[in-house]
Amino acid sequence: MKKMMIFDPAMCCPTGVCGPSVDPELLRVSTVLNNLKKRGIVIERYNLTNNPQIFVENEEVNKKLNDEGVDVLPITMVDGVIVKTKAYPTNEEFCSLLGISEDYLKATEKKVIKRCCCKSGCC
Repeated sequence: MKKMMIFDPAMCCPTGVCGPSVDPELLRVSTVLNNLKKRGIVIERYNLTNNPQIFVENEEVNKKLNDEGVDVLPITMVDGVIVKTKAYPTNEEFCSLLGISEDYLKATEKKVIKRCCCKSGCC
């Protein structure tokens, strides 16, 4: 499985999906990442506000930030290689970069199990 890491700009919370006006792009990315997590694909996500040390420790990200400044964020890495800067991957790019089908991005439905409450079984 490929390892994806997303380095977000400074945000008020880990996902940026908070406050009175939510950025639709951050909402899309958060939804995609939640759907992938439900299917067993975990993407590491770091926020400059909450996780500044990882931005220093990752040599590629650190160099990019020093060369281009914070406007280069967000940065997406796959298997240690920067694959996208200045914008989040599109849904199609998530699939291509991770080698998965678009079905992985769709929400999974929880199956509701109906249980009978009568003594003799279901009516």
